[in-house]
Amino acid sequence: MIIETYNRDETYSLGKRLGEEAGKGEVYCLSGDLGTGKTVFTQGFARGLGILEPVNSPTFTIVSEYEEGRLPLYHFDVYRIEDIEEMEEIGYEDYFYGEGVCLVEWAELIKELLPDNPVRITIEKDPDKGFDYRRITVENSR
Repeated sequence: MIIETYNRDETYSLGKRLGEEAGKGEVYCLSGDLGTGKTVFTQGFARGLGILEPVNSPTFTIVSEYEEGRLPLYHFDVYRIEDIEEMEEIGYEDYFYGEGVCLVEWAELIKELLPDNPVRITIEKDPDKGFDYRRITVENSR
């Protein structure tokens, strides 16, 4: 599925819709260059799960946990992972195969650790279509 958004509200709304549809034990892999709107998408996703607290990129902590929604959200940002063992140290398997939903930014950096059938989301810019334009591809492997 390919969705085009033309402003951050539309990107947020798409994230929210997918969060509303998310199920226990699912892993969402979120890819896109810096500044493409991954955090805006994630904020919408969290709202779709019923999470009301502020959601920010966990760049320096690897994973942020949000427990207040209908399902827990485990938001990973693995951009700064230097060694795959860092994921093992935080117990990634408990998150990936647990009771919540995982959203992993920069998932391509840890592809060997991902479950077999994640939902893959790619966000791309196209300056020719406007500053806020995003092409969002959702590949649902379920």
